[in-house]
Amino acid sequence: MFPRFGWRFIALIVALFALNYWVSTLLSHPPERVRVPYTPTFLTQVRGGNVKSISAKGSGVQGDFKKDVRYPPGKKNAKTYSRFSTEVPAFANTDALSNLLQSKGVEVNAKPVDSGRSLLGTILIGFGPTLLFIGLLFWLMRRAGGLGGGGALAGLGRSRARRSEESAQRVTFEDVAGIDEAEDELVEIVDFLRQPEKYQRLGGRIPRGVLLSGLPGTGKTLLARAVAGEAGVPFFSISASEFVEMIVGVGASRVRDLFKQAKEAAPAIIFIDELDAIGRRRSAGLSVGGNDEREQTLNQILTEMDGFDANTEVIVIAATNRPEVLDPALLRPGRFDRRVAVLPPDKVGRRKILEVHTRSLPLDDSVDLDQIAATTPGMVGADLASLCNEAALTAARREHERVRAEDFSDALERIVLGAERKVVMTVADRERTAYHEAGHAVVGMLTPGADPVRKVSIIPRGMALGVTLATPETDRFNYSESELLARIKVALGGRAAEEIVYGEITTGAESDLQQLTQVARHMIGRWGMSPAIGPVTVEPSDGAGAGPLLPGASEVSEHTQQVVDEEVRRIVDEAYDEVRGLLTDQRDRLESLARRLLEEETLDELEAYAAVGIQRGAPAVSAGA
Repeated sequence: MFPRFGWRFIALIVALFALNYWVSTLLSHPPERVRVPYTPTFLTQVRGGNVKSISAKGSGVQGDFKKDVRYPPGKKNAKTYSRFSTEVPAFANTDALSNLLQSKGVEVNAKPVDSGRSLLGTILIGFGPTLLFIGLLFWLMRRAGGLGGGGALAGLGRSRARRSEESAQRVTFEDVAGIDEAEDELVEIVDFLRQPEKYQRLGGRIPRGVLLSGLPGTGKTLLARAVAGEAGVPFFSISASEFVEMIVGVGASRVRDLFKQAKEAAPAIIFIDELDAIGRRRSAGLSVGGNDEREQTLNQILTEMDGFDANTEVIVIAATNRPEVLDPALLRPGRFDRRVAVLPPDKVGRRKILEVHTRSLPLDDSVDLDQIAATTPGMVGADLASLCNEAALTAARREHERVRAEDFSDALERIVLGAERKVVMTVADRERTAYHEAGHAVVGMLTPGADPVRKVSIIPRGMALGVTLATPETDRFNYSESELLARIKVALGGRAAEEIVYGEITTGAESDLQQLTQVARHMIGRWGMSPAIGPVTVEPSDGAGAGPLLPGASEVSEHTQQVVDEEVRRIVDEAYDEVRGLLTDQRDRLESLARRLLEEETLDELEAYAAVGIQRGAPAVSAGA
C-alpha cells in the first residue's frame, strides 16, 4: 500500500520531528526569570530607575529590567537577567512602595503573573507529534494514490496485475515441450485472438475462460505466457492472493479494475495464478472477516466473466493445483468453459523438455538425453529444469569444459536423494545402516511387482543415513494391488533386516513406516482393495482435506474408521511376516550386499544386483522361496 522509503524520505521525517521538538522547547521555556531579594536588590533597582514594569498577585511580584542586571553581584558565576521575580514581605510599607514606583515611572500591570508556557506551546507539546503523524499518514496515502479521486481507499482498489506487452512476450509454443495435449487445447485460443472475425462471422463464441489444472511445476504458467506470446496480445498476470486484503470490498474493486484495463487493451489475456486462493467452494452459512472478503472477490470474478459481451476479445486463463476445491459456479459454461489438465510428461515428453533446457548448455558426447529421460519418471518440467541447472553447476565446480554424463548423474542424486552430509558415523551405526539398506534392496529385487533397484548407498543424505533408490522401467499411471503390496514390503525390508540380524529394532525406519502406512490406508479407504470395506471411499483424496463429510463420499462412522484401522494393521502385519520369511531364507544374499556396501558405500544398479547374485532382469522370486 505504501511506497518504498528512500533516504530522502527518512531525512525529511527526522527533520520534521526535530523542528517540532525545537519549537515546542522554545515555546515551553520562555527567557529565564531570576529570583532576587526584596531588599536590597529590588528596591535598589527601583530607586535607580532600572525597573521597566511589574505585575503582582498577592505578595508575588514579577517584572522586567530596563537594562540587564548581573546576579548574584560580585560572583564569578553571575549571569545577566532581563526578567526577575521577588516577594513583598507582609511588614513592608506598600503605600511607600506604590509612591516609589509611580515616581520612577514603573508600569504596574493588571495582567496575572506568568503561569508557564503559552497556549500555543501547550498545543504543540500535547498535540504536535500526533498532528505530525496524522499529516504523515495523509501524505503517504496521497503518494500511494489513496486520496486521488474516489475516496480514501480508491488506491487500494487498483489492480496489481503486471502487464506484458506484445514486444515483451518472448515465450512461444516452441519453449513449451512435453505437454503436447494441453498445448493442442490452447491452439484454438491463439487462433481466435489472431483472427476473431473468423469465428464471429459464423456466430461462434470462443470460450471465455480456460482453467489449467495439474501438479506444481508442470508448466501451467508457461503455457499461459506461450498463448499470449503466440497471439501477440497484452498479457495481464496476477496471483489470486493479491486480490484479497483485510478491508472488505478491496478485492472486488481490484477485480473490476483488472477487467476494465483488459477490456480497454482488448484483445488481451488475463492470467490468474493459484485460483484456489479465492475460488474455493463458498460456505452455506454466514461468514465474516477474511472469508467474507474472499467470497465477495469470487462473486465479482463470476460477475465480470459472465458479463462479457459476446464480442469481447478478452480471455481469462487461470491455473490451480487443486481443481477439486473450486466453487462449481466457476466451472459452469460461460465462465471457465474449457478445462485443460496439464499432466506430468511421459518419457518422450521428458526428452523434449530436456532438449529445451539443454539448448544453452555445452553437452559432452557422453550425455544421453534418452537415458536421462528414462531414469526420471514422475519428474515435471520444473524438476527437469532444476536438474539441468544443477548439472551445469556441478560441471562448473569440477572445472569441466562441457557438461558430462556423470554431472547429470550426480545432480540427479542430489535432487532425488539429497545432498551428502559430512557425518562421522560410528562403526556400529554404519554397519546397521548397511544391513537396513540391504534389506530394502534385497526385498525389492526378489519381490514380484517391485520397482527395480537403481542405487543403494550408506552415505548420509538429507535426513537419512542411507538411501535405496528404486524407479519403474516405464511411466506408471495405474497400480495393481500386488504392486502396492510390493511397495509396502520393500518399505518394511529395512526394519525386518535389522530385527533378523540384531534381534532388535531402531528408529531408523520412521520414514519407511510413514510411507507404507499411507499406501495401506489409501488401498483400503480410497481404492477399495479390502473385502471388509468394499468399493467405498472412506478416506479423503489428496488435497480434499480431512473432515467427517468428504466430497463424493458418505459420512464415515466410528465403526467404519475402526475397520479401516484394523485392515491397515492386517495388511502391514501380513506383509511384515512375509518379508521376515524372505530375508531369513535369503540371509546369505543380505549379508553379501551389506558387506559390499560397507566396502564401497555406494552401489549402482548392476553392482547391487551382482552383489546379491541376481542377474538383472531375471524374474523375481516369491516370498519365502
